[in-house]
Amino acid sequence: MCPPDQELTMSDEDFRLLRDLVYSHSGLWFDDHNAYLLEKRLGRRLVTHQLKSFREYYQFLRFNRKREQEMEEIMDLLTTNETYFFREEYQLKAFTEEIIPEICAAARGAKEPKRRIRVWSAGCSTGEEPYTIAMLLLELESLHDWSIEIIGTDISQRVLQHARRGIYSASAFRATSDYFRTKYFTPQPDGSYRVMDNVRNLVTISHLNLLDSTRMKMLGSFDLIFCRNVIIYFDQAVKKKVVESFFRALRESGFLLLGHSESLMNITTLFNLRHFKNDMVYQKPVGSAGVI
Repeated sequence: MCPPDQELTMSDEDFRLLRDLVYSHSGLWFDDHNAYLLEKRLGRRLVTHQLKSFREYYQFLRFNRKREQEMEEIMDLLTTNETYFFREEYQLKAFTEEIIPEICAAARGAKEPKRRIRVWSAGCSTGEEPYTIAMLLLELESLHDWSIEIIGTDISQRVLQHARRGIYSASAFRATSDYFRTKYFTPQPDGSYRVMDNVRNLVTISHLNLLDSTRMKMLGSFDLIFCRNVIIYFDQAVKKKVVESFFRALRESGFLLLGHSESLMNITTLFNLRHFKNDMVYQKPVGSAGVI
């Protein structure tokens, strides 16, 4: 057994073994200068399982019957989940004022119009993003008789439990107007706020590893995918794999919205870059079905 106050050290070889195991499971990449971060966060799990070394922990992750459950625990420790409602307002304005009207116009002009919209929030964390999308769509009269479905996914079970509860403290509302907080949230006795059911009913929260291509295919096709501040944690090879999965999941002319610091430059040329008034977003070209 490892005493709680014992200093656990990770050798260079242990770091490489554990780093590669995490990478193969999730695509999360830790450079050599992040060895201390991995040592500090995974050290807690050694104490939990009463293991004496990081090499024992590596063997646990490889061969123990609870290895899959343990890997989920690791994802909770290693992923960053800082978010809030109505994040990146300029992009949301492009979404509601430019992209959605274009989707509606395309539906009206189609031979077999389908009044349905599906949106995927990939890496949804504690749920603020998919619920923000739902509120914005509820505000649009042009969609009042449309079927709206929003899927929020994340690799961390801990944040998904938070998202399913739909209860948030004041810090989540730093960019939320009184109008939206009053209209779509119910105050709780402890000062927090609960998302109202008309918003929650549009959103499905589900566990998903973005490297699991089989599960991704089961989600079906989407008109829009939000994946903001997620692919920055991947190396180039995983970014390419994940973005290509997004490409396949989008309908023709569908949109991919990334975080403000993210770009597809040097990753893929599959998408067209659209310059809207409020933001630049990526779009799947017409006639590109079956390209990959």
